[in-house]
Amino acid sequence: MNNLLFIGYSIAALGFFVLALMLATAWRGRREGGLLLAAAVASLLWAGVATYHVSGTYLSSRYVVAAELLRDVFWLWFLLAVLGHGREAGLARSFLRIAAAVVVVFAAVMAAVLGLVFIGGVEVSPRLGFDLRIFTFLSFSVLGLVLVEQLFRNTPIAERWGIKYLCLGLGGLFAFDFYLYSNALLVHDLSPAIWAARGFINAMVVPLIAVSAARNPQWSLDVFVSRSFVFHTASLLGAGVYLLAMAAGGYYIRLYGGEWGGAAQLVFFFAAGIVLAGLLFSGQMRARLRVFLSKHFFNYRYDYREEWLRFIDTLSSEELHPDLRLRVINAMAQIVESPGGLLWQRQEGNVYQGTASWNLPEANEKISADDSLVSFLRERGWIVELDEVASEPESYDGLDLPDWVGRISRAWLVVPLFNMTELDGFIVFIRPRTPLQINWEVRDLLRTTGRQAASYLALSAANEALVDARQFEAFNRLSAYVVHDLKNLVAQLSLVVSNAARHRDNPAFVDDAFATVDNAVRKMNRLLTQLRKGQLTAGMQKRVDLGELLTEVVQAHQAKRPLPRLNVRHGGLATIADGDRLAAVVGHLIENAQDATDDTGQIEVGLWAENGQAIIEVSDTGCGMDARFIRERLFRPFDTTKGNAGMGIGVYESREFILALGGSLAVNSEPGAGTTFRIALLTAQEAEVPALDHA
Repeated sequence: MNNLLFIGYSIAALGFFVLALMLATAWRGRREGGLLLAAAVASLLWAGVATYHVSGTYLSSRYVVAAELLRDVFWLWFLLAVLGHGREAGLARSFLRIAAAVVVVFAAVMAAVLGLVFIGGVEVSPRLGFDLRIFTFLSFSVLGLVLVEQLFRNTPIAERWGIKYLCLGLGGLFAFDFYLYSNALLVHDLSPAIWAARGFINAMVVPLIAVSAARNPQWSLDVFVSRSFVFHTASLLGAGVYLLAMAAGGYYIRLYGGEWGGAAQLVFFFAAGIVLAGLLFSGQMRARLRVFLSKHFFNYRYDYREEWLRFIDTLSSEELHPDLRLRVINAMAQIVESPGGLLWQRQEGNVYQGTASWNLPEANEKISADDSLVSFLRERGWIVELDEVASEPESYDGLDLPDWVGRISRAWLVVPLFNMTELDGFIVFIRPRTPLQINWEVRDLLRTTGRQAASYLALSAANEALVDARQFEAFNRLSAYVVHDLKNLVAQLSLVVSNAARHRDNPAFVDDAFATVDNAVRKMNRLLTQLRKGQLTAGMQKRVDLGELLTEVVQAHQAKRPLPRLNVRHGGLATIADGDRLAAVVGHLIENAQDATDDTGQIEVGLWAENGQAIIEVSDTGCGMDARFIRERLFRPFDTTKGNAGMGIGVYESREFILALGGSLAVNSEPGAGTTFRIALLTAQEAEVPALDHA
């Protein structure tokens, strides 16, 4: 019996310790919360003292009697405070005053008794020689039952949800005390069995008080218990009770089964294990347990922090499914325990097309924006509960369910997906594994997550459109580069044609014309090769003598004034590059210099070595450019100052080509003072053949 007493009161002490710790960390200074905390601490003290004195008769321990007196006074004080908070208009004020006076009188009498015991040396008989103690505790239990009954009776029906577990717990506690002391008063002794059970009874009251504390934030208590913890604890507790029952059944089978007892016991245990595993892994049972716990033990059905984290994690995790649309259905279906759903999204032509299905056959219907259900969702923005539409059609005035809804087996909810103010789609969910009541909380959560899901879907669609746009942009850029090169070739051939009439009898001109045409053919073939490959390749990378290349480029631009002049300071400089494209880059810089400089100006092309690099400079005395133009427009593709005559990519393409060679292109210019483009290239000894790609 002593072991049973120790275990029972130890569990009670542990339970009140946890409760007191939770209340202490959540208390915000209100009177009711403080009295509840004090009552929990007093109960912890009483259970601890009772655990320490399990070996002696209860009333022979003055410390246990004092601790119980303190516990009862604080519990009654707490009940009086809750009764008096905002309910005095519905209660007789005199009743509260009388109840408070009774508590004070009995507490004073018991304090006097304990004073005689502690100070006066009065002996306390282990056989209840002092009946006043029993009468006092019995009176406290009766008064406690009256206060609990008054609290429940005078609480509005709509608010009883918050205090019903408090009334059940404290009512049970005082009822058990009444049974204990009334029996003791009749037989003049405490029943050891009843006293031994008292510790377990008090431990069972702790969770009920904690639930009520969590449901009454007006007590300035914010007690938080993780739903996941409660769910798994309840599951483990249920499994433990089940296993204990099965163990008892197996014991009796073994005891009374005769020679078949051992085999029958094994079969029974195996079957019990299979049933337990089936229950633990049953989605329907888990759903029912979640609904039961959310409905009866928490202020709100959902733990919004956990729901939001789970929702975002599901949308963001490609491990679940690479298709975002399926993850959207899955994430929202988990909110209402639905096993499947269908997603419709708005497409071009203002129609809604089924784009994804989860655990359901695909829906191929194209639904017009004028469809009755779609119009209702767009105008009202409601969550449509199809069962409610059938039972209460007046609540959905103007909604006629279309035929395609009836073709969806077990269709249950229609949730709109709004992106800003536009209906981007909707999801049809099928019935959950366990009945779920759709209240304001479920609707608000579905509506909010629907907006978030719609933004994810819109972002995904925008990303796909951006990928397509980038592909078109790459193709357009490639086309622009090709057109730019063709423009230069056309300019060369046009120059040959314009001079042919005057110089066709000149052998030197004919040779030069053939060379120009041959060069144009080679460049056109290269462009055709690049178009077939879909990108601008680097061509043939080889050693290029820069002095020879610049000489050819300068000579090719002698037909326009001002004439460029070549100044080679260091000879023998070479680099690794596509000679044709490098010549085109320098030629483009010379053409720009000629366009920006009047006929009396000067253009100089220089070549020298500096710090292991080959330096090419194209300088002019033209109009120049300001710093803002250089910073914002010069190297910006498709931006030109030449009107329809320019493509706006020459300088940009030149810089990209030079950078791909491992070099650099810098510009120095002042308005009215001229411009200098400086190209720095690796020499042939330092350069490596790069893989160029200008697409």
